[in-house]
Amino acid sequence: MSKIKPSQGAPYARIMGVGGYRPTRVVPNEVILETIDSSDEWIRSRSGIVTRHWASEEETVAAMSVEAAGKALADAGITAEQVDGVIVSTVSHFKQTPAVATEIADKIGAGRPAAFDISAGCAGFGYGLTLAKGMVVEGSANYVLVIGVERLSDLTDLEDRATAFLFGDGAGAVVVGPAREPAIGPTVWGSEGDKSETIKQTVPWSDYRNAGEVAKFPAITQEGQAVFRWAVFEMAKVAQQALDAAGITVDDLDVFIPHQANMRIIDSMVKTLKLPEHVTVARDVETTGNTSAASIPLAMERLLATGQAKSGDTALVIGFGAGLVYAATVVTLP
Repeated sequence: MSKIKPSQGAPYARIMGVGGYRPTRVVPNEVILETIDSSDEWIRSRSGIVTRHWASEEETVAAMSVEAAGKALADAGITAEQVDGVIVSTVSHFKQTPAVATEIADKIGAGRPAAFDISAGCAGFGYGLTLAKGMVVEGSANYVLVIGVERLSDLTDLEDRATAFLFGDGAGAVVVGPAREPAIGPTVWGSEGDKSETIKQTVPWSDYRNAGEVAKFPAITQEGQAVFRWAVFEMAKVAQQALDAAGITVDDLDVFIPHQANMRIIDSMVKTLKLPEHVTVARDVETTGNTSAASIPLAMERLLATGQAKSGDTALVIGFGAGLVYAATVVTLP
């Protein structure tokens, strides 16, 4: 018989507050067209993107995260001292160690929380949310900050016609805490490593180091058509599995918040899932671009701030990207 006492966690977990930060510089398509042979019409028709935000030198991964975290804490009505965990999902923090989560925890005044980074690309927010839910229910934390943050402008090849217009910068954060009833559903997540070459960094950091100053800085590249087909057909199946796991149907949904990768992907998923007209669909990609791990919390924050979604709404969230990895769940909005 085990001598270990059971953890005294909460019966359930919920998202208590959300916050976002978008860099002050707004970059229209015209700026992108200075380095690629394309047109504003082509960019809009292929991606739906009109503008994106690019960070300044001062708007670091940590700085943007601190701003988003502060807003999420205020929205949740708790202080930084109450935070027991900080989970940061990012692929654009360039220090291998220490984790940027530790720096963020210190800067917000969180004391001595568990703090770590995860690398799960555009599904990173869903991965972090699932980990935070587990920490709260298991009893190792009362309140956990989950942050998705990217400075993808640092990893964008402005001469790559296929990707130069896609990426933006920003940070989104949520506070996960205890709940008396289910408010974060079961997560449907996974990976398809055989497709890892479809979205990747052009060269590993070691190649850049060994090549010296003549090497082109690493960037993110992707096989656009392959990614589009996978996202539209396979991720709609994952989204349906998340609905099934939560025990609801599309008719029970109020909001759909997919990863903001591409407007065509979003619209195709809406059609495949046969979402009713009453369901509000996040289309933040138009003015924010693809911000990878930050895209879902940023879109969530904007929907709530503009009144397109409201507290208590039932939302389906799904992230998918490099790996290829994915994560989908149903949540109650804070």
